[in-house]
Amino acid sequence: MTIAFTICSVNYLAQARTLGDSLKDTNPDILFIIGLVDKLDGVSFDSDYIPSYPMIEIDKIGIENLDDIAERYNITELNTAVKPFCFTYFFKNYPKAQNVIYFDPDIIVYQPLTEMLDSLEKYQAILTPHMITPIEDRKSPNELNHLNTGVYNLGFVAFRRSDEVLAYVKWWEEKLTYECLIDLCNGLFVDQNWMNFLPVFVSNVKIERNMGYNVAYWNLHERIMSFKNGMYYVNETSPLIFFHYSGYDPAKPTVLSKYQDRFELKERADAIPVFEIYKHKLIENGNGYYRKFPCAYIK
Repeated sequence: MTIAFTICSVNYLAQARTLGDSLKDTNPDILFIIGLVDKLDGVSFDSDYIPSYPMIEIDKIGIENLDDIAERYNITELNTAVKPFCFTYFFKNYPKAQNVIYFDPDIIVYQPLTEMLDSLEKYQAILTPHMITPIEDRKSPNELNHLNTGVYNLGFVAFRRSDEVLAYVKWWEEKLTYECLIDLCNGLFVDQNWMNFLPVFVSNVKIERNMGYNVAYWNLHERIMSFKNGMYYVNETSPLIFFHYSGYDPAKPTVLSKYQDRFELKERADAIPVFEIYKHKLIENGNGYYRKFPCAYIK
Protein backbone atom coordinates (compact mmCIF):
# COMPACT_ATOMS: atom_id res chain seq x y z
CA MET A 1 0.00 0.00 0.00
CA THR A 2 1.20 3.51 -0.85
CA ILE A 3 -0.08 6.75 0.66
CA ALA A 4 0.51 10.16 -0.91
CA PHE A 5 -0.33 13.25 1.09
CA THR A 6 -0.09 16.99 0.97
CA ILE A 7 -0.34 19.72 3.59
CA CYS A 8 -2.25 22.97 3.27
CA SER A 9 -4.72 25.33 4.88
CA VAL A 10 -8.28 25.75 3.61
CA ASN A 11 -7.27 28.66 1.39
CA TYR A 12 -5.07 26.29 -0.63
CA LEU A 13 -7.62 23.52 -1.12
CA ALA A 14 -7.95 24.25 -4.86
CA GLN A 15 -4.28 23.30 -5.22
CA ALA A 16 -4.70 20.21 -3.05
CA ARG A 17 -7.76 19.09 -5.01
CA THR A 18 -5.90 19.60 -8.29
CA LEU A 19 -3.02 17.45 -7.03
CA GLY A 20 -5.49 14.82 -5.84
CA ASP A 21 -7.28 14.79 -9.19
CA SER A 22 -3.99 14.26 -11.00
CA LEU A 23 -3.08 11.34 -8.74
CA LYS A 24 -6.55 9.84 -9.16
CA ASP A 25 -6.17 10.00 -12.94
CA THR A 26 -2.63 8.63 -13.10
CA ASN A 27 -2.24 6.53 -9.94
CA PRO A 28 -5.69 5.38 -8.81
CA ASP A 29 -4.25 2.74 -6.47
CA ILE A 30 -2.48 5.35 -4.33
CA LEU A 31 -4.44 6.64 -1.33
CA PHE A 32 -4.35 10.45 -1.30
CA ILE A 33 -4.93 12.36 1.95
CA ILE A 34 -4.89 16.08 2.73
CA GLY A 35 -3.22 17.15 5.97
CA LEU A 36 -5.10 20.29 6.93
CA VAL A 37 -3.29 23.04 8.81
CA ASP A 38 -6.60 24.55 9.75
CA LYS A 39 -9.76 23.80 11.73
CA LEU A 40 -13.04 22.79 10.18
CA ASP A 41 -15.23 23.64 13.17
CA GLY A 42 -17.69 26.22 11.93
CA VAL A 43 -16.52 25.97 8.33
CA SER A 44 -19.21 25.23 5.77
CA PHE A 45 -18.39 24.64 2.12
CA ASP A 46 -20.80 25.17 -0.74
CA SER A 47 -21.81 21.83 -2.23
CA ASP A 48 -19.65 22.30 -5.32
CA TYR A 49 -16.56 22.82 -3.18
CA ILE A 50 -16.70 19.98 -0.68
CA PRO A 51 -13.38 18.14 -1.20
CA SER A 52 -13.82 14.52 -2.24
CA TYR A 53 -10.50 13.51 -0.65
CA PRO A 54 -10.07 12.61 3.01
CA MET A 55 -8.78 15.47 5.14
CA ILE A 56 -7.25 15.22 8.58
CA GLU A 57 -6.73 18.29 10.73
CA ILE A 58 -3.28 18.55 12.27
CA ASP A 59 -4.69 18.83 15.78
CA LYS A 60 -6.01 15.28 15.31
CA ILE A 61 -2.68 13.54 14.59
CA GLY A 62 -1.14 13.62 18.05
CA ILE A 63 1.40 16.44 17.78
CA GLU A 64 2.59 17.20 21.30
CA ASN A 65 2.40 20.88 22.26
CA LEU A 66 0.86 21.83 18.92
CA ASP A 67 -0.48 25.10 20.30
CA ASP A 68 3.02 26.15 21.35
CA ILE A 69 4.39 25.22 17.92
CA ALA A 70 1.62 27.15 16.17
CA GLU A 71 2.31 30.19 18.36
CA ARG A 72 6.01 30.03 17.52
CA TYR A 73 5.68 29.94 13.72
CA ASN A 74 4.06 31.89 10.92
CA ILE A 75 1.70 29.99 8.62
CA THR A 76 4.39 29.01 6.11
CA GLU A 77 6.66 27.71 8.86
CA LEU A 78 3.81 25.83 10.51
CA ASN A 79 2.73 24.14 7.26
CA THR A 80 6.25 22.76 6.87
CA ALA A 81 6.89 22.02 10.55
CA VAL A 82 4.09 19.44 10.70
CA LYS A 83 5.43 17.40 7.77
CA PRO A 84 7.42 14.78 9.72
CA PHE A 85 4.56 14.42 12.20
CA CYS A 86 2.29 13.51 9.28
CA PHE A 87 4.75 10.85 8.13
CA THR A 88 4.77 9.39 11.65
CA TYR A 89 0.97 9.44 11.77
CA PHE A 90 0.57 7.60 8.46
CA PHE A 91 3.18 4.97 9.22
CA LYS A 92 1.63 4.38 12.66
CA ASN A 93 -2.03 4.37 11.68
CA TYR A 94 -1.78 2.62 8.31
CA PRO A 95 0.26 -0.51 9.11
CA LYS A 96 -0.17 -1.80 5.54
CA ALA A 97 1.43 1.33 4.11
CA GLN A 98 4.94 0.46 3.00
CA ASN A 99 5.48 3.75 1.19
CA VAL A 100 4.48 7.27 2.16
CA ILE A 101 5.05 10.10 -0.33
CA TYR A 102 4.75 13.83 0.29
CA PHE A 103 3.87 16.31 -2.47
CA ASP A 104 3.43 20.05 -2.07
CA PRO A 105 -0.14 21.00 -2.99
CA ASP A 106 0.98 23.09 -5.99
CA ILE A 107 2.02 20.02 -7.99
CA ILE A 108 0.39 18.09 -10.82
CA VAL A 109 1.37 14.46 -11.34
CA TYR A 110 1.36 13.65 -15.05
CA GLN A 111 2.36 9.99 -15.15
CA PRO A 112 2.05 6.76 -13.17
CA LEU A 113 4.65 6.68 -10.41
CA THR A 114 5.78 3.21 -11.42
CA GLU A 115 9.48 4.05 -11.52
CA MET A 116 9.32 5.79 -8.17
CA LEU A 117 7.60 2.85 -6.51
CA ASP A 118 10.11 0.48 -8.09
CA SER A 119 12.89 2.62 -6.63
CA LEU A 120 11.32 2.37 -3.18
CA GLU A 121 11.70 -1.40 -3.40
CA LYS A 122 15.47 -0.81 -3.42
CA TYR A 123 15.95 2.53 -1.65
CA GLN A 124 14.69 3.70 1.73
CA ALA A 125 14.01 7.27 0.59
CA ILE A 126 13.99 9.44 -2.52
CA LEU A 127 14.95 13.11 -2.76
CA THR A 128 15.09 15.51 -5.69
CA PRO A 129 17.82 18.18 -5.82
CA HIS A 130 16.80 21.65 -6.86
CA MET A 131 19.03 21.28 -9.91
CA ILE A 132 21.50 18.79 -11.34
CA THR A 133 23.53 21.06 -13.64
CA PRO A 134 25.22 24.43 -12.94
CA ILE A 135 23.59 27.78 -13.61
CA GLU A 136 25.41 30.07 -16.02
CA ASP A 137 23.88 33.45 -15.19
CA ARG A 138 23.60 35.71 -12.16
CA LYS A 139 19.83 35.65 -11.92
CA SER A 140 17.77 34.21 -9.09
CA PRO A 141 17.63 31.54 -7.85
CA ASN A 142 21.20 30.39 -8.31
CA GLU A 143 23.59 28.04 -6.52
CA LEU A 144 24.09 30.46 -3.64
CA ASN A 145 20.34 30.67 -3.09
CA HIS A 146 20.17 26.89 -2.93
CA LEU A 147 23.05 26.74 -0.46
CA ASN A 148 20.90 28.97 1.76
CA THR A 149 17.57 27.24 1.18
CA GLY A 150 18.60 23.60 0.79
CA VAL A 151 20.21 21.39 -1.81
CA TYR A 152 17.01 19.35 -2.03
CA ASN A 153 13.50 20.60 -2.66
CA LEU A 154 11.11 19.43 0.02
CA GLY A 155 8.06 19.86 -2.16
CA PHE A 156 8.61 16.14 -2.60
CA VAL A 157 10.08 13.36 -0.51
CA ALA A 158 9.27 9.65 -0.46
CA PHE A 159 9.96 7.16 2.32
CA ARG A 160 9.76 3.39 2.58
CA ARG A 161 8.88 2.01 5.98
CA SER A 162 12.02 0.95 7.88
CA ASP A 163 13.54 1.36 11.33
CA GLU A 164 16.12 3.79 9.95
CA VAL A 165 13.45 5.90 8.28
CA LEU A 166 11.24 6.01 11.37
CA ALA A 167 14.22 7.04 13.50
CA TYR A 168 15.14 9.78 11.04
CA VAL A 169 11.58 11.10 10.93
CA LYS A 170 11.54 11.21 14.75
CA TRP A 171 14.77 13.24 14.71
CA TRP A 172 13.26 15.50 12.03
CA GLU A 173 10.22 16.07 14.25
CA GLU A 174 12.46 17.23 17.10
CA LYS A 175 14.31 19.68 14.85
CA LEU A 176 11.16 21.17 13.34
CA THR A 177 9.52 21.62 16.73
CA TYR A 178 11.77 24.63 17.35
CA GLU A 179 13.90 25.17 14.24
CA CYS A 180 11.55 25.30 11.26
CA LEU A 181 12.16 28.99 10.71
CA ILE A 182 12.77 31.24 7.74
CA ASP A 183 16.03 32.55 9.20
CA LEU A 184 18.70 32.51 6.51
CA CYS A 185 21.26 34.28 8.69
CA ASN A 186 21.19 31.29 11.03
CA GLY A 187 21.16 28.68 8.28
CA LEU A 188 17.46 27.90 8.47
CA PHE A 189 14.90 27.79 5.70
CA VAL A 190 11.91 25.95 7.17
CA ASP A 191 12.37 22.16 6.82
CA GLN A 192 14.69 22.05 3.81
CA ASN A 193 18.21 22.36 5.20
CA TRP A 194 17.50 19.61 7.71
CA MET A 195 16.95 17.27 4.79
CA ASN A 196 20.62 17.67 3.82
CA PHE A 197 21.27 15.13 6.57
CA LEU A 198 18.99 12.41 5.17
CA PRO A 199 21.60 10.77 2.88
CA VAL A 200 24.06 10.92 5.79
CA PHE A 201 21.84 9.51 8.54
CA VAL A 202 19.93 6.96 6.46
CA SER A 203 21.62 4.39 4.24
CA ASN A 204 20.53 3.76 0.69
CA VAL A 205 18.87 7.06 -0.16
CA LYS A 206 18.24 7.78 -3.83
CA ILE A 207 19.10 11.24 -5.14
CA GLU A 208 16.72 11.26 -8.11
CA ARG A 209 18.33 12.75 -11.23
CA ASN A 210 15.48 11.96 -13.61
CA MET A 211 14.71 15.30 -15.29
CA GLY A 212 11.00 14.49 -15.31
CA TYR A 213 10.77 14.73 -11.51
CA ASN A 214 9.90 17.97 -9.72
CA VAL A 215 10.21 20.28 -12.72
CA ALA A 216 9.89 23.86 -11.47
CA TYR A 217 11.14 27.41 -11.85
CA TRP A 218 14.42 26.56 -10.11
CA ASN A 219 15.48 24.02 -12.75
CA LEU A 220 13.96 25.34 -15.97
CA HIS A 221 17.42 26.47 -17.04
CA GLU A 222 18.20 22.80 -17.71
CA ARG A 223 14.77 21.49 -18.77
CA ILE A 224 12.81 22.12 -21.97
CA MET A 225 9.23 20.92 -22.32
CA SER A 226 7.74 19.23 -25.37
CA PHE A 227 4.59 17.29 -26.24
CA LYS A 228 4.45 14.20 -28.42
CA ASN A 229 2.33 11.07 -28.66
CA GLY A 230 -0.08 12.42 -26.08
CA MET A 231 2.59 12.99 -23.40
CA TYR A 232 4.72 15.82 -22.11
CA TYR A 233 8.47 15.26 -22.17
CA VAL A 234 11.47 16.98 -20.66
CA ASN A 235 14.43 17.48 -22.98
CA GLU A 236 12.71 15.25 -25.54
CA THR A 237 13.59 12.05 -23.67
CA SER A 238 12.22 12.00 -20.11
CA PRO A 239 8.45 11.80 -19.61
CA LEU A 240 7.21 14.59 -17.36
CA ILE A 241 6.40 12.82 -14.08
CA PHE A 242 5.37 15.81 -12.00
CA PHE A 243 5.52 19.58 -12.36
CA HIS A 244 5.83 21.85 -9.34
CA TYR A 245 4.07 25.20 -9.91
CA SER A 246 5.67 26.96 -6.96
CA GLY A 247 4.97 30.69 -6.91
CA TYR A 248 2.35 30.59 -9.67
CA ASP A 249 -0.90 32.54 -9.24
CA PRO A 250 -3.75 32.04 -11.74
CA ALA A 251 -4.75 35.65 -11.06
CA LYS A 252 -1.40 36.65 -12.61
CA PRO A 253 -1.20 34.08 -15.41
CA THR A 254 1.70 35.74 -17.25
CA VAL A 255 4.05 35.40 -14.24
CA LEU A 256 5.87 32.05 -14.25
CA SER A 257 6.72 32.31 -10.55
CA LYS A 258 6.94 35.19 -8.13
CA TYR A 259 10.06 33.64 -6.60
CA GLN A 260 12.38 34.01 -9.61
CA ASP A 261 13.60 36.54 -12.16
CA ARG A 262 15.25 34.23 -14.70
CA PHE A 263 12.33 33.70 -17.05
CA GLU A 264 9.16 35.44 -18.10
CA LEU A 265 6.53 32.93 -19.10
CA LYS A 266 6.20 34.48 -22.55
CA GLU A 267 9.89 33.66 -23.12
CA ARG A 268 9.25 29.99 -22.41
CA ALA A 269 6.79 28.99 -25.09
CA ASP A 270 7.63 25.35 -24.36
CA ALA A 271 6.26 25.67 -20.80
CA ILE A 272 3.15 27.75 -21.54
CA PRO A 273 0.88 24.71 -22.18
CA VAL A 274 1.58 23.12 -18.77
CA PHE A 275 0.90 26.44 -17.06
CA GLU A 276 -2.35 26.81 -19.00
CA ILE A 277 -3.40 23.37 -17.76
CA TYR A 278 -2.70 24.40 -14.18
CA LYS A 279 -4.48 27.74 -14.46
CA HIS A 280 -7.67 26.13 -15.71
CA LYS A 281 -7.53 23.30 -13.15
CA LEU A 282 -7.17 25.74 -10.27
CA ILE A 283 -10.06 27.85 -11.48
CA GLU A 284 -12.25 24.75 -11.90
CA ASN A 285 -11.33 23.55 -8.42
CA GLY A 286 -12.33 26.78 -6.71
CA ASN A 287 -9.16 28.78 -6.25
CA GLY A 288 -11.09 32.04 -5.98
CA TYR A 289 -13.59 30.46 -3.58
CA TYR A 290 -11.12 28.93 -1.10
CA ARG A 291 -8.81 31.95 -1.06
CA LYS A 292 -11.44 33.84 0.93
CA PHE A 293 -11.23 31.51 3.96
CA PRO A 294 -9.05 32.78 6.82
CA CYS A 295 -6.75 30.22 8.44
CA ALA A 296 -7.46 29.36 12.07
CA TYR A 297 -3.72 29.37 12.82
CA ILE A 298 -2.86 32.80 11.43
CA LYS A 299 -1.75 35.03 14.30
